[in-house]
Amino acid sequence: MLTLYDYLPSQNAWKIRQLLHHLQRPYRNVMVSIFEGEGQTEAYRRISPTGTVPAVMFEDGRALSESNPILFHLAEGTPYLPDDGFARAKVLQWMSFEQERVESQIGALRHWTLTGKLARRAPVLVEMKRNAGHKALGMLDAHLAQSAFIVGDAYTVADIALFAYVSRSDEAEGLSLAPFAQVRAWIERVREQPGFLAETFAYAIDPNSSRDLP
Repeated sequence: MLTLYDYLPSQNAWKIRQLLHHLQRPYRNVMVSIFEGEGQTEAYRRISPTGTVPAVMFEDGRALSESNPILFHLAEGTPYLPDDGFARAKVLQWMSFEQERVESQIGALRHWTLTGKLARRAPVLVEMKRNAGHKALGMLDAHLAQSAFIVGDAYTVADIALFAYVSRSDEAEGLSLAPFAQVRAWIERVREQPGFLAETFAYAIDPNSSRDLP
């Protein structure tokens, strides 16, 4: 059985749970106490070199880490990844956009907001993240004016990847989805997908989440 190394409040980990839920693929869940340093242990670093979640281990003992490569691999041969080579490249294009312009900006600002770390961050850095988040949402809004989903008219792992943090932008201080009508409409289309996993978890379930990562 597939093993998912997880941290419940992580939206990166939610991506994998969502795809596995769509696929109705059973898996074993192993929680990683990342704020207590468990991700930095030698044993876990052999599974995830960066010490982050999510990571997966397959039945044959091979391990794979980082949310988007995991999504891409698990989606092989399923409706969630196109067969056409160019369309697959477009999926990768938008998954790269998600990591560079969404997860690292909106995701970070949201995390700081929800865990009380915002006051410990330099104001110039906070403003930089906020501006970058607004810019990313604007780019996405313009793209979605031309397309029902991220890559054409089909729901793919690119949508799962981007939905994870874009849909939670309002939880980041100073960010709002209100100006981005196309993004908001897309969020509703994603939520209407069969097998959509609505369950998420607050950082409040982990009393150590106010710490900085080791």
